Amino acid sequence: MCRSVDVQQAVLAKNDGLAATLRSDLAGRGVTTVNLMSSPGSGKTELLGQVLRRALDGGLTAAALTADLATENDARRLARSGAPVKQLLTGGLCHLEAGQVRGHLDGWLPAGTELLFVENVGNLVCPAAYDLGETLRIVLMAVTEGEDKPLKYPTAFGSAHLVVLTKTDLAEPAGFDEAAFTANVARVNPGVPVVRTSARTGTGAGALLDHVLAVRAGAPPHAPALGGPAGTHGTATTTRTAPA
Repeated sequence: MCRSVDVQQAVLAKNDGLAATLRSDLAGRGVTTVNLMSSPGSGKTELLGQVLRRALDGGLTAAALTADLATENDARRLARSGAPVKQLLTGGLCHLEAGQVRGHLDGWLPAGTELLFVENVGNLVCPAAYDLGETLRIVLMAVTEGEDKPLKYPTAFGSAHLVVLTKTDLAEPAGFDEAAFTANVARVNPGVPVVRTSARTGTGAGALLDHVLAVRAGAPPHAPALGGPAGTHGTATTTRTAPA
């Protein structure tokens, strides 16, 4: 006989406790924290750079923590915005956890920071299960990825406060069906706002920042279908079979 053992339950419970403490600490310091999740190649680094520049131009104090398995390429790109940036190398881990974020913020996050963007590892599977203590969870997807991705990755899209569609300037040559995409998003997360962006043209970067600032000013964020980072993990929990 075999019994199913939830090998992630204890890990997620510990992470949730750390995330709750981190969320409280950051909020107490006046920091609005944004967790950005996407597949590799979605264009989130370029878009984030534009958002950081807009924030700084608007007199806001913004910073970014960017994660990858290897290289500091994204940190160098984001630093061009003029915002403080720190690279977090996971050493092969496919997602960030709250403890990692806290460890890298200690002694680094500048005093008076108002906006903190955490660029998660490029992956729509593992990162969706881990609360990082964020105020907002944003999932990005490029038109080149296909309109069915919300259905293939329901945990990521279903736990998002905001969905961002990127590379919209390529929608026509890519044959992207935006109506189908919108319908698929609504199936897994009814009512979630969708922002259309293009880093190439600059479209939507301001709308994305405005959404973050509205929540910072007290506007209630969308209530995700799966409860969001401060709630349940939906279907993210996995099981493994072990001998009885």
